[in-house]
Amino acid sequence: MATNILFGLFAATLIGIARFHKHALRIAVTGLCLVLLTRLSFTDFDVVHHAAHEWKNVVNLGGLLLGFSVLASYFERSKLPERLTRVLPAGRLGAMSLLVVVALMSSVLDNIAAALIGGAAAVTLFRRRVHIGYLAAIVAASNAGGAGSVVGDTTTTMIWLDGVSPLDVCEAGIGAAVALAFFGWFASRQQHALQPLVRSGYGAEPVDRGCVAIVAAILAGAIGTNLWLGFPAVGVWAAIALGGLWRTPEWKVLPGAATGMVFLLSLVLSASMMPVDDLPAATPWSALGLGFVSAFFDNIPLTALAIRQGGYDWGFLAFCVGYGGSMLWFGSSAGVALSGLFPEARSVKNWLLQGWHVAVGYVLGFFVMLIVLGWEPHVPHRAPGTIGHGEQAHQPESPSAPSAR
Repeated sequence: MATNILFGLFAATLIGIARFHKHALRIAVTGLCLVLLTRLSFTDFDVVHHAAHEWKNVVNLGGLLLGFSVLASYFERSKLPERLTRVLPAGRLGAMSLLVVVALMSSVLDNIAAALIGGAAAVTLFRRRVHIGYLAAIVAASNAGGAGSVVGDTTTTMIWLDGVSPLDVCEAGIGAAVALAFFGWFASRQQHALQPLVRSGYGAEPVDRGCVAIVAAILAGAIGTNLWLGFPAVGVWAAIALGGLWRTPEWKVLPGAATGMVFLLSLVLSASMMPVDDLPAATPWSALGLGFVSAFFDNIPLTALAIRQGGYDWGFLAFCVGYGGSMLWFGSSAGVALSGLFPEARSVKNWLLQGWHVAVGYVLGFFVMLIVLGWEPHVPHRAPGTIGHGEQAHQPESPSAPSAR
């Protein structure tokens, strides 16, 4: 009974957000409170244990959402977006090129940072008249770029730190490239029809090298502390604190970012309290389904369950859970962050209708991977039930098991 109530509350929260997006924050917080109350009332839920397990993810995600909003303001102040008008080609090709740049940045940066940098550039390049379909494409490009890189997305980093080879994960880049080519073609046409890339009248002001240096320091801090500490938010805010001695941050961007942060964390925490202990058997179709689920359900616990279960083709899993959240504006942290710059994106109806190419690109990318690579599941690389890499020696492969690529 409690399980049905919990899933009912979570579903009602998501439906409420989709239907009444102007009240998304209130609905998400109310849903979290009701889920917590239900767990405390009808189950043996241990709040202290759960908090000890989730606090790092919460602090990391919240710190990145706030910190990267400051980064986006530094990037916009640097005058680099104006210089892009001299580099990017005119017409639809320019809009497409920006999406490619976002995807490439996301392969080495966090996808939130890539999406916000792309959004900040779009403010200038398109005079802030940005099509919702193109906003969905920016989010999809940031998630696609990170899907094949173990440093480009939290989920791929989790897979890598658990002992999976980066070469197995990078195969997701095939599906990501196909999806990008598809949705990028349609999104760039949408954007060009609404507002072509502006080339004249920009680029006269010199680039603020101080702001550029701070942007680089923030990104370097995120990457370094993610690899060494598993805590990128620490590096982001350390760089912001040091950079603030040189160029004062625009703190006015934080209230809007904080709204998005509270909203996303409410959904993440609600999802973490769902009684999901197992996933369907690892098959190509269950992996495809996880991508659609991740548009509603936070992909971090989904990835953790998949890692614990094992038996997936890790390239497919990385693509599905990494890209799948792009199909809704609140399905990924990159989407929530970008909606802070463009509040008009907070509409499930408009996102689906005008950004339809993102979902179709996901399906196309998946099937191209299936045809080109084939589904080759990897044997579990550790014993079932262990939590992380290093807790138990890797298990030897069975002679009859499929070999890992």
